[in-house]
Amino acid sequence: MFFTHDRNQLRQVFFQAWQKARAGQPLEPMEQVIANVIDQHPEYYNFFENVNNLEKDFLPEAGQTNPFLHVSMHLSIHEQIVVDQPRGLKAQYEKLMLSKKDPHEVEHIMMDCLSEMIWKAQ
Repeated sequence: MFFTHDRNQLRQVFFQAWQKARAGQPLEPMEQVIANVIDQHPEYYNFFENVNNLEKDFLPEAGQTNPFLHVSMHLSIHEQIVVDQPRGLKAQYEKLMLSKKDPHEVEHIMMDCLSEMIWKAQ
């Protein structure tokens, strides 16, 4: 599903997962994770219901948020927590959960750290 370097093929996975979830169709495990993340972001519902958005570009200088990047960062954080990589990340997640109590909020806190690291690496 994610074994390609083609941007549009990768993006199509998000549209398909959301469409299948909305139609009540069975989902592959990764599709379920994608649909759950999109479901937590009502501001993206219309976006992922319109396949014409497949090739849309997002310009930070125009103040645009990239839904593909946002959902992908959630997926990345999910995976990192599950495999505890980097080591200790799962413990940090659990520690944040004690104070925040909201997994989505905690993921956003962790995503801020991830995006800062990516920005600095550039």
